[in-house]
Amino acid sequence: MTLSETAYAKINLALHVRRRREDGYHELETLFAFVDDGDRLTAKFADEDKITVSGEFAGALDNPFDNILAHTLTKFPRGEGWHVHLEKNLPVAAGLGGGSADAGALIRMIAAEQSVPSDVMQRAATLGADVPACVWSEMKIGTGTGTDLAKVQNDLKGTPVLLVNPRQPVPTGPVFKAWGELGGGKDRGPLPTGTARQIATDGRNDLETPAIAICPAIADVLAAMRDTAPWLARMSGSGATCFALYDDPAARDGAAQTIAASHPDWWQMSGAIR
Repeated sequence: MTLSETAYAKINLALHVRRRREDGYHELETLFAFVDDGDRLTAKFADEDKITVSGEFAGALDNPFDNILAHTLTKFPRGEGWHVHLEKNLPVAAGLGGGSADAGALIRMIAAEQSVPSDVMQRAATLGADVPACVWSEMKIGTGTGTDLAKVQNDLKGTPVLLVNPRQPVPTGPVFKAWGELGGGKDRGPLPTGTARQIATDGRNDLETPAIAICPAIADVLAAMRDTAPWLARMSGSGATCFALYDDPAARDGAAQTIAASHPDWWQMSGAIR
């Protein structure tokens, strides 16, 4: 048995923070989308569960035996051990749901090999708020803490997208704290309704301003992206990765070349919306 999966990069086309809940989490409304590229996972039977990591950002995972993949294997018992290898191509603490995408890909691999329990989404939610959306990596509206998912008309499938990160990790916790301090925890209104394109166009990311306060380079990334004339450029999640959407691949590829020439130290990935 050898299985392989792509852990598709998650982006938040819009992210509205409504309020802080009594349990300490935040009530969110977001439009999840996925890019057709990301980390790579392979798995084969082994005497016991084992996780190995390679790739550009492998060094950011200091303990592969105590990460989200190890917890996923525990949550979804199998008849035999699995040796899972992760090629870590996505930056960590980057607003791309990298760990959640890895867990989602591993759950898909388990589902391909055996039947998954009926409470698969509940088990996924215990691994992280973004994991349920990442299990099937399909465009969805997320509410609650992001684990309650609803369908949306995906009129952005195939849209060219460019991801850029200044190679500065931005932990989620401090960004939410800054949102409460800078904006006073103010509810700026619900997610718009309509198709995915309408929601993305009319929506916003409430975490963009507090994230920029923590990592000013995000503003530089957004400015560089907007100079390439996308129809939308916005930060994803709690940062620091930003995305730009274009109407044709040539425009995206030209933008990627322009940004790489002026900022060769920034990470970037080109793809399309799934």
